[in-house]
Amino acid sequence: MEIADRRTDYAGLSLDDEVPKDPIGLFETWLEQAIAAQDGGADIEATAMTLATASPRADGGWQPHARIVLLKGWGAEGPVFFTGYGSDKGIDLAANPYASLSFYWTPLFRQIRIEGRVEQLPQAESAAYFASRPRASQLATYASDQSRPVASRAVMEQAYAAAEARFAGAEVPMPEDWGGYRLAVERIEFWQGRPARFHDRIRYTRAADDWTHERLQP
Repeated sequence: MEIADRRTDYAGLSLDDEVPKDPIGLFETWLEQAIAAQDGGADIEATAMTLATASPRADGGWQPHARIVLLKGWGAEGPVFFTGYGSDKGIDLAANPYASLSFYWTPLFRQIRIEGRVEQLPQAESAAYFASRPRASQLATYASDQSRPVASRAVMEQAYAAAEARFAGAEVPMPEDWGGYRLAVERIEFWQGRPARFHDRIRYTRAADDWTHERLQP
């Protein structure tokens, strides 16, 4: 397979110099357009994003880790996702709260990169979201010791059955070791694919209570 010879013709829209002063509205517009593309049949999961964290190594360095998570909230304070506090990403964030997120929407030739400090959501906010989840997903949270090894799929199925029996006829409460995180945006970059690899890139950086932005060369 000659991977080096594979090329995509990026024919996306332009990202003009006259962009909004605040990136939050631009993000919301792009997200809405990605959701519309997905709803229209495009091969895309609009709320899927790559979360990159880093944990300390025994040799004194840092080991990056990246995985796909789902965006479950967005506002002026930043994007929100949920996970187990004892998961690999939860452990990473406890050791190093700085992380980055990236979205890539192939049909739109668009990418967004976000960097900042991650903080746990208040318990009440996490509980409200947990209560909105399908019951099967709530039970799965109790059946899984996230990121830890397991002997077989059968063991997992047994744990799920045990959770079903435990909460039969009752509401499933949010586990104490599970909840939400919010990334407080410090920097966000919008990338729009263009022909001849001559892409558009606009980067916003938070400065006190305001934003600055600049165009980057592709």
